[in-house]
Amino acid sequence: MSLTIGYAAMLEQFHPTEAVELTELAEQHGFSGCMAADHFQPWVPQQGQASFVWNVLTAVAERTTGDLGPGVTCPSFRFHPALVAQAAATLEAMYPGRTWLGIGAGEALNEHVVAGYWPEAGERSRRMFEAIDVIKGLFDASLAGKDTKHSGEFFKHETTRLWTMPESAPPVLVATAGPLNAKRTGRHADGMITVGAPLEKIDGLFAKFAEGAREAGKDPDAMPRILQLHLSWAPTDEEALANAMTEWPNGGMKFAKADIRSPHDFAAMARLVRAEDFQGRMVISSDPDLHREHIQKFVDLGFDRVYLHNVGRNQREWIEVFGREVIPKVHR
Repeated sequence: MSLTIGYAAMLEQFHPTEAVELTELAEQHGFSGCMAADHFQPWVPQQGQASFVWNVLTAVAERTTGDLGPGVTCPSFRFHPALVAQAAATLEAMYPGRTWLGIGAGEALNEHVVAGYWPEAGERSRRMFEAIDVIKGLFDASLAGKDTKHSGEFFKHETTRLWTMPESAPPVLVATAGPLNAKRTGRHADGMITVGAPLEKIDGLFAKFAEGAREAGKDPDAMPRILQLHLSWAPTDEEALANAMTEWPNGGMKFAKADIRSPHDFAAMARLVRAEDFQGRMVISSDPDLHREHIQKFVDLGFDRVYLHNVGRNQREWIEVFGREVIPKVHR
């Protein structure tokens, strides 16, 4: 599987029109593909945006040629999985062979707005994997021209099908950071997404993912492994650090964030973040080669696609520098 390095369009930080323009600019400078998260709110008020990911991805697809997908969306609280299946099938029908569906267990920041009771992590994972079964069941039945129905622990839908379908369903990829869910991802999904996991955890996650895939009769080497990598680059180290502290303080928060409900709560916690809290979690440097070395380490571990997010507002300058000095030097 060939390596691609794509652009992580941060809909939490940029107006959707600007996010589309930046993704188009990134492709012109050697980035390939777009990953955009499904957020109802930004992490902190300073980021300032939270547009609807499916609209943005459609506009991106019209102006670029690479792959694209929501990385990630939660098909469990704000959306019934049948609606997520319809959205993903429509996007792939419009842009065949280019899209993928990234799934996650959800965070209160985005989901509590309509969810009511917010369950603990174990239940959220069970909901996610049942939702994947609903989505893939609809994909399979609809491709075969048949109706299907579902009645499970968390979700029900009546006898139906997706009436607009692509020739092939988009792959379903799961965001996972723990060994148990990595194994279940190998069994249930078509590939895995890792967001900012420490280097030392990757081998273990891949091993569990491969184990689950083989149990389901799949070849793990043929399944995509995607990484979203946060970083901070600026012309000086001081600017790079200031960008991280101001724009992406959540990157320095060394605790589980899935139960925090408000950007204002994140902002209060951000006042406790110090420069050293980013150590081992994000490269903050003006030296493109340091960033290249860090990206290369993940590629050497076996990631097929790496989507880069520079946390500052200096996107255009960063895109040009990395397109010239970093992307051409990263190799499988």
